[in-house]
Amino acid sequence: MKKIDIDDFKFDGTGKFSIRKSQTKVTDFYNDKEDYEIALKSIQTELDELQEKMFAHNRYGLLVIFQALDAAGKDGTLKAVFSGVNPQGVKFYSFKRPTETELEHDYLWRTNMHLPERGTITVFNRSYYEEVLVVKVHPEILLNTQRLPTQISDNLEKIWEHRYEDIANLEKYLSRNGIQVVKFFLNVSKKEQSKRLIERIEDPSKNWKFEEQDVKEREFWNDYQKAYEDAINATSTLQCPWYIIPADDKKNMRLIVGSILAKKLKSLDIDYPKSDVVRQETLKGMIEKILLQNKI
Repeated sequence: MKKIDIDDFKFDGTGKFSIRKSQTKVTDFYNDKEDYEIALKSIQTELDELQEKMFAHNRYGLLVIFQALDAAGKDGTLKAVFSGVNPQGVKFYSFKRPTETELEHDYLWRTNMHLPERGTITVFNRSYYEEVLVVKVHPEILLNTQRLPTQISDNLEKIWEHRYEDIANLEKYLSRNGIQVVKFFLNVSKKEQSKRLIERIEDPSKNWKFEEQDVKEREFWNDYQKAYEDAINATSTLQCPWYIIPADDKKNMRLIVGSILAKKLKSLDIDYPKSDVVRQETLKGMIEKILLQNKI
């Protein structure tokens, strides 16, 4: 695998992010299918080892957020990148339309309940960012279902401004408490998205993935592009940057995502707990006791 410079995909709020200028395809980081599979397996093994070390260290947690338009490859990327990690150390949550119970609470409530415990990785397939993406593109959702006081809902621009602020503050708070946040936007082109949607229709084994609503949402393509651009610009920070991942090639996307996660975990001050001299002597004494138990 060719070297991946993850900074090429990072946006930390310095300068202005332009979605039109961001790439959806880059030169392949793998030479062929075999090279890709070897590289992916290496990343999976490394993530598993790092997660185990983080669990033993028990000071940090990792929240991984995936946001993307339909057919960008979120599900396949989650499966490919995390398939080698001990399932006891990773939890996945997919957020769809809010339930009636969730609508009775503030908009961050349903995701806050699933934030990671120390030592674990939690993956959000979509997240609280939907509240400044799909809800912004379709403000009728906010006005008709979210039951906000009239003095709040009357000023939509203020709502988005406040929500960006809320989200940035939440991520700052998590970071300050040892919960690291890694955010991915899988950036697929309109042409590639159309190709994948058509494949879902033409391949009977993929029909279950296709929803008519996906086609309706494509009519709002430009609105979604603007909503993502605004959200990324408003919530990118040095502590919690966004990673804009070219998504037209799924193999490249998976290698980039895995490399970013591995580098993030390696950047943390984590290690297996050290035993002092007294503890080491105690443990050595246990060896003799264990061997004696075999004779009983």
